[in-house]
Amino acid sequence: MPKDKKEKVTKRNKKDPNAPKRGLSAYMFFSQANRDKVKAESPNASFGELGKILGEKWRAMSDAQKKPYIEMAEKDKARYEAEKAKQK
Repeated sequence: MPKDKKEKVTKRNKKDPNAPKRGLSAYMFFSQANRDKVKAESPNASFGELGKILGEKWRAMSDAQKKPYIEMAEKDKARYEAEKAKQK
């Protein structure tokens, strides 16, 4: 099959190895805190299935239940912004 169209090649900038790690989202803090408990409840679940279960639990939570994770995410975002500003 002949290729009539040229494939567009995009160049990516190399990531700075010394750059600060990005802040985690509220969901990621929730996921880290609850992954072991969900894995114990569903020992045969695959990694993807665990993610689906955690996502369902996250969506079922009220805003009040999510608040501690949201606060952790805000603190982590502030840390990232401060480290990013310091690096420049």
